[in-house]
Amino acid sequence: MSRTLQRRGVAGFGVFTLVMVVAFAGLGVWQLQRRVEKHALIAALNERLAAAPVALPPPAQWTVLTPAKDEFRRVTFTATYAALPDAMVYSSGSAVREDVSGPGTWAFLPARLADGAIVAINAGFVQNTMQDRAQQDRAAGRLVSGRAVTLTGYIRFPETAGTLTPSENRAKRLWFTRDHLAMARALGWDEGGRQVAPFYLDLESPVPESGIPKPGPLQVHLKDDHLQYAITWFTLAGAVVIAFGVWARAQRKR
Repeated sequence: MSRTLQRRGVAGFGVFTLVMVVAFAGLGVWQLQRRVEKHALIAALNERLAAAPVALPPPAQWTVLTPAKDEFRRVTFTATYAALPDAMVYSSGSAVREDVSGPGTWAFLPARLADGAIVAINAGFVQNTMQDRAQQDRAAGRLVSGRAVTLTGYIRFPETAGTLTPSENRAKRLWFTRDHLAMARALGWDEGGRQVAPFYLDLESPVPESGIPKPGPLQVHLKDDHLQYAITWFTLAGAVVIAFGVWARAQRKR
């Protein structure tokens, strides 16, 4: 191989190496930036979870609530569980409830405020491994007493079903994603023009005498692997540089 072709080969491989190093290093920096953002998010969510509950915003302010600034905000209000069909949501466990493990269902019930507006309440976990509607009815039915109760919990926003998420089973009133707005449409919670809150409440208290459904405090555990990912990308960048150095030395000895 002529010296000219050899130099061109080294230069070409050098450019390729530089591009790869910049790309890998950029990904490493991006992961470090995401780590900073994730830590800020964890701190904000933990602050909301630890804060004393505040009054539920009135319906006129519901449209300005957003997941970014209001998810997991603790609130308290008085409402009456409505004599309307409840829904159950299948769960294989919980990422925010350390006291919940294994398959079961969440009991979603509509609660009516004094002005008639509806707030969907995730009243808690039922160890309902077979998604048995009769078992859910026994648990949820005890809550519908016609008496106003003071509810304390966390504002949550509806989930979006994935491409592999099963469709709801209308006969069993069983959902596989926490989309309370879809439940409201299907089960008539919004009939007669009733306003349904764009969020639902993960109930913290009160706990029923039977303990079922089982509400409780939330703890957020967000995955934080960004430092490991950053180290991996920086290591790959270093490996590419070393590989180029070894290859270039071999070329000079020819």
